[in-house]
Amino acid sequence: MASETRELVVVMTHGADHELSSVAFTIANGAITAGMTVYVFLTSASVDLVRKGAIEMTQAAPLEPLASLVKDFAARGGTLWACTPCVKARGYEQADLIDGVTITGASVMHERIMDGAATLSF
Repeated sequence: MASETRELVVVMTHGADHELSSVAFTIANGAITAGMTVYVFLTSASVDLVRKGAIEMTQAAPLEPLASLVKDFAARGGTLWACTPCVKARGYEQADLIDGVTITGASVMHERIMDGAATLSF
């Protein structure tokens, strides 16, 4: 019998200009609905998704607006991690990001994976 995975790590590299950002958050929210603990690790262009005001007008129809998907994810207990070097490369600081985002290195993600979390990347 296969072991049951209760955690999901979603690794994202796409920004607001790509529909995969909306797809990733739709899937992440679905995993929360299914009872999983979900972590999103934002790297490269996806760090821009959590900059205050950056995605307010972004929508990949027929999906929900991206800002709503991200807010729903955080409100439902999802964890948002933003890659430290990626944040620094863009000149962002914690105050530039939406509430609930933790700026961190990849080690937090690796810990979850080593403990058996399933992974998806977008």
